[in-house]
Amino acid sequence: MENRKYYFAVDLGATSGRTIIGTLAGGRLELQELTRFDNVLIEVGGHVYWDIFALYHEVVKGLRLAAERCIPLSSIGIDTWGCDFVCVGDDGQILRNPLAYRDPHTAAAMETYFSEAVDKATVYAKTGIQFMNFNSLFQLYQMQRDGNTALRHASKVLFIPDALSYMLTGRAVCEYTVASTSQLLNPLTADLDEELVASLGMRRDQFGSMTTPATVIGGLTPEVQRTTGLGPVPVVAVAGHDTASAVAAVPAADEQFAYLSSGTWSLMGIETRRAVINGQSFERNFTNEGGIEGTTRFLKNICGMWIYERCRQEWPEEKARGHAALQRESMDCESFRSLINPDDACFANPPSMVAAIDDYCRRTGQPVPRTPAEYCRCIFESLALRYRQVFTWLREFADFDIRVLHIIGGGSLNAYLDQFTANSCGVVVLAGPQEGTAIGNVMLQAKAAGDVADVWDMRRIIARSVELKRFEPQDKAVWDEAYARWTDLTK
Repeated sequence: MENRKYYFAVDLGATSGRTIIGTLAGGRLELQELTRFDNVLIEVGGHVYWDIFALYHEVVKGLRLAAERCIPLSSIGIDTWGCDFVCVGDDGQILRNPLAYRDPHTAAAMETYFSEAVDKATVYAKTGIQFMNFNSLFQLYQMQRDGNTALRHASKVLFIPDALSYMLTGRAVCEYTVASTSQLLNPLTADLDEELVASLGMRRDQFGSMTTPATVIGGLTPEVQRTTGLGPVPVVAVAGHDTASAVAAVPAADEQFAYLSSGTWSLMGIETRRAVINGQSFERNFTNEGGIEGTTRFLKNICGMWIYERCRQEWPEEKARGHAALQRESMDCESFRSLINPDDACFANPPSMVAAIDDYCRRTGQPVPRTPAEYCRCIFESLALRYRQVFTWLREFADFDIRVLHIIGGGSLNAYLDQFTANSCGVVVLAGPQEGTAIGNVMLQAKAAGDVADVWDMRRIIARSVELKRFEPQDKAVWDEAYARWTDLTK
């Protein structure tokens, strides 16, 4: 009988979460979804919170189901979004539900921090992280200025995946990849930067011990064992940041690749051996986030399918019809009729995304889309052109030739956008896997167990286990002309 291993992956996104069983046998990986649940923002008292206890409940519910099905779990791993964190008191108890990165309290926090604490150039030189007002550095700073009671009494501050692992094991760690999203971690020292921590009126020991991916944190506490019916199953620090787990799952054959993690956000980057921190990366607002096995994820955040999904919310009839019909109709529309910059501030969170596109087109002297299909075409072409701009910059930064672009995540299923991206960037696109984050989570648990040797062993198994779709570049002259126009429009 072949040796089968079962790994329990918790994959939490900003709107929903899942528990998944990953099965490794015969050099191939299979995934089975156990549970799916909503991750609901709570608005109360002028703030927006995550419900950490509800998320913990869902994790335990999934573990209980695994126990009921007699699945012999080898380990448990948790990945989530980045930046947000939980405050823990000196009695070991969670002090309050954590603030969410969409809370408005950090709207002006960046500029205040730069003027009162540490200047912008110094922060980037220390961290190499893209500036976003919800980065943990600015959240913590604003909480200090506001006299936040939970932070004032915090013995420990734990990022979301570390907090859930703490609730399961009683052990506090600071996993490297999720810590790197905070704008507190210095990639040169591979630890939180002392000056930046001190600028918050905090101490390094208020955060967990730095832990690299594929490290066992500890076993389930007796309480969790009683609640779930499981034994002391080990909990592994995977790549706690969901994008880090997704990049670990890129089924690349060698190092000469770029990746595009495509979902609500698009994250385009390369895997490097050292952080890229210089004047040009600062000017272009690239980020250096922690990867696995000592790598850096040098990437840029791009507004992804957010614009498309927000528009669909305004078209009830299109939501009822589904994606396929609308996207197919969009391919019959005039190409490059209207173009937008997906990362323009006007598309961040407008009351009406359709109206925001209309206003942008009028402001730039372009025809306004007339039908949902025309809006869809506009969004997909504009995204592909923005991808080309960032891909061009990546080629300038990389010290190797980028031969292929891997598209992973839910957006990899959008064949129209995949082909547009290949056309626009002028590079072969390999689309898949869709479940990159969960796969990376499972494979890092397998590495912790000694069932795979390293990331390249992981990637060979993944490549054997998933079907990739290949898109060759087409219509070069047409896309070159469109890019020149888009560049001029978005200066």
